[in-house]
Amino acid sequence: MATKRKEKTAESPGYCKTEDLANLFGLSGQSINQLTRDGVIKRRDTPAGKRYNVVESTRAYVQYLRERAAGRAEKGIPESKELEKFEAEVRIKQAKAQIAELEAQELQGIMHRSADVAAMTEDLLYTVRDSLMALPGRLAVDVAGTSDAAEAAEIIKREICFVMKDFSAYNYDPEKYAERVRERMDWQAEHCSGENDE
Repeated sequence: MATKRKEKTAESPGYCKTEDLANLFGLSGQSINQLTRDGVIKRRDTPAGKRYNVVESTRAYVQYLRERAAGRAEKGIPESKELEKFEAEVRIKQAKAQIAELEAQELQGIMHRSADVAAMTEDLLYTVRDSLMALPGRLAVDVAGTSDAAEAAEIIKREICFVMKDFSAYNYDPEKYAERVRERMDWQAEHCSGENDE
């Protein structure tokens, strides 16, 4: 008797598991669980299960670190080194949260990397160039068979209008950008996991 496989629910963009948040914060999974029990950060219900909202959790943790640093200062603990350490931690965690948020927006198709936009624009420009470079070959015989310049100009104009009509039908295709993002993510996962194995 064949058993049904339970389909894996896709992760919600902007949310992550305990181990991912621990990695982001540079803490252990136990520390993340303790912060959750202490009410510093909260797990939310998502279609994939209980997950942490990356931005919300980072902000809460940063606030927690600030309050902790302020408490140490009030107790007379030397402020300079401790405060510098906490402020550095805060900046790092805010930067990581910002990166995670941008990656989530990229996966949702809300934001595109400038390199992807440049590559897609370059593809379009090559298409335009190729179409224009093909005109002389397509028009040579027709233009050579004309008796005057006005007739030749009309043939050239008609062909250019045809090419321009083709370009006017060009539309933004979010799936092409999504494909580029998936390819890059696959490449990064493949190469980064290889580095970690060494």
